[in-house]
Amino acid sequence: MKSIINNYKKFIKNIILKITGKNDEDLEQEVYIQVWKNRNSYKEKGKLRQWIGKISANICRDFLKSSKNKNENYNNDEEIFSNIPDKTNVEESLENKRNKMIIAKAVNKLKPQLADIIIMYEIDKMSYEEISEKLNCSIGTVKSRLHSARKHLYVELKNLMDKIE
Repeated sequence: MKSIINNYKKFIKNIILKITGKNDEDLEQEVYIQVWKNRNSYKEKGKLRQWIGKISANICRDFLKSSKNKNENYNNDEEIFSNIPDKTNVEESLENKRNKMIIAKAVNKLKPQLADIIIMYEIDKMSYEEISEKLNCSIGTVKSRLHSARKHLYVELKNLMDKIE
């Protein structure tokens, strides 16, 4: 277990941050507990990294759905982008942050499977094949979900922009 923690700690933390928008040691610990509890169910057909990633993502999704999380009322959009370095031009920096906040809000409104696809493809720069392997689905399904995610984002971003202007 020590080697899993040492080898995958950063990977797990990044998944938690991307999905929840914050560093959460409790969720990280929950991932390790679930990996330990389910270690006998891991089949060496896939990569251990993918299996751990799937457990991490599922724990994060469960957390986001939980009533405890909904009662915290934190604004994870601000936390996600608070550490982005500023550019020299203050106006440009503010505009970039505003745009990133709008996009984050739109992504947060997507169904989890669509949000996952768009994040893996656009942010993590994963290929269709890598996403297909990670989600254990066909490449056609990946393309279809990516298309749906983009379509929903287009509508949502248009609505958000109309409200701002």
